[in-house]
Amino acid sequence: MPLPAPEVDREALHTRTVRVDAYARADGQWDLEAELIDVKHYDFPLRTPSGGVRRAGEPVHHMRLRVTFDESFTITGAQAAYEAAPYGQACSAIEPAYADLVGMNLLKGFRDTVKRRFLRTDGCTHMTELSYVLPTVAVQALSGRRRESEEAGQDDSRPFQLEGCHALRLDGPVVQEFYPKWYVTPATEN
Repeated sequence: MPLPAPEVDREALHTRTVRVDAYARADGQWDLEAELIDVKHYDFPLRTPSGGVRRAGEPVHHMRLRVTFDESFTITGAQAAYEAAPYGQACSAIEPAYADLVGMNLLKGFRDTVKRRFLRTDGCTHMTELSYVLPTVAVQALSGRRRESEEAGQDDSRPFQLEGCHALRLDGPVVQEFYPKWYVTPATEN
């Protein structure tokens, strides 16, 4: 269901678009390709020696991040790239640093580890923020594979997503219907 229409007239100022595509690789690993684009809905002057104007709709930020991960969700490859940044080469010079994502695990403290590694001047605010969406996309990308293993009786461990949000609490109706093996009676019904 969409949001209700706004009650007051408004003017568009800024749009951020984040997109992540997941790929199964021929070598048994997976790639996530993430993209962040920021655009303003108005023209504004550039802060460059040559001056100029950034036109409405032209990207202020346009960056990409690719990570490769294995079956344990450990990152085995990482590349960052900038197509647009407000300070050009001064911004994009940080690209090589994001190779340090290699070795991090997408499911084990990833966001905290990224935050510590790329804190403030050791990283790019926008590239770091883009990386934060990777864990949930990796989970979504491999959910079909996990479901197939469960249905084939090859995986008897509790699905990792249970207890991950309010809808998937062990004593809730979703778990009772779709994951009855893991359902627990609510404390108030004991």
